[in-house]
Amino acid sequence: MENILVAGANGTTGKKIVQLLKSSQYFNPIAMVRKPEQVEQFKSENVSTVLGDLTEDITHTVENIDKVIFAAGSGGKNVVEVDQEGAKRLIAISKMANVNKFVMLSSMGADNPEEAEDLQDYLKAKQNADEHLVNSGLNYVIVRPGTLNNSEGKGKIELKQKLNKRGDISRADVAQTLVRALNDDAPNNEIFEILEGETLISEAMNQLDTQIS
Repeated sequence: MENILVAGANGTTGKKIVQLLKSSQYFNPIAMVRKPEQVEQFKSENVSTVLGDLTEDITHTVENIDKVIFAAGSGGKNVVEVDQEGAKRLIAISKMANVNKFVMLSSMGADNPEEAEDLQDYLKAKQNADEHLVNSGLNYVIVRPGTLNNSEGKGKIELKQKLNKRGDISRADVAQTLVRALNDDAPNNEIFEILEGETLISEAMNQLDTQIS
């Protein structure tokens, strides 16, 4: 089984990612959490944890890690230091540790932050982090969902490199897409957008792979 570091494991989407990885026969989740008191909830579920603050030295967090999912966020409170520089910090040490794949949870609009009506600072931070990953030399997948909601996941999405429209998607389906992107046969070195849709997640990702090839 591959060890998957989940940055932002204590977040709403991060917890869903950890549960999906835990139930997988291929992946072993390592929950990266910032506070010691957050460790216990994962320990009670037999999930391994590592303490790490994205604003500090986190070199130790990638020891024995095969792949990474970055699902961390500051909630708009410290976008440059966490969403941008924290991501860049984890990308850098992942490169040093020869991590096999880095899956980034980004945001629709990160390709053109200046066109957004709001959240421009956040989207600019995500854009800078995404560009840093693309240029890092790591094998990557960057997933840009629309507006996140807490609806029940359908397991179906709409996926394209550029959707040219806005919309919503459940955190559950985003989590599923991020975990599916870890697979070796999933698209590599690609950026794509996702919204709720009518195509099974695995099928949507296979279709993207076909379009690219």
